[in-house]
Amino acid sequence: MSSIGRPDRTPLIALVRRADRALQDEMVREAHQRGRDDIKPAHNAVFSILGPDGDRAANLAARAGITRQSMGEVVRDLVGLGILEMVPDPHDRRAKLVRYSEAGKAFAESGYRHITDLERRFEEEFGEDYAAARRVLERLVTLLAEVTPEAQG
Repeated sequence: MSSIGRPDRTPLIALVRRADRALQDEMVREAHQRGRDDIKPAHNAVFSILGPDGDRAANLAARAGITRQSMGEVVRDLVGLGILEMVPDPHDRRAKLVRYSEAGKAFAESGYRHITDLERRFEEEFGEDYAAARRVLERLVTLLAEVTPEAQG
């Protein structure tokens, strides 16, 4: 049987995935530390993309790169936890907007402070290397979006 010809180092895609997973796990761990043991990794799909004005679940699903059904489950779960609420869309009364509840705004703000603190720690630890890594990743996302426009999100 012949060899598959694997790269001689960990592929970038694997490194990015591991870093993403570690950051996602850290955000959930921190939420648990704040007493929200009901927060799950799947909830990060909403926290990372939901803006202050809310959005339709279908738009959130597209931006998160998951199915509408999966986003619907996450949204229903977070509504049940009192973090999100669904309200009529002022532009189309037939549609619903997903937005943070008052308690959800405070929860999300705390999460944003935590990720900002983490980034500050990374800057202290890695100095200019961290800034360079961010620039490379931002450019990589731009380049890949030019090649595969559906990857934008």
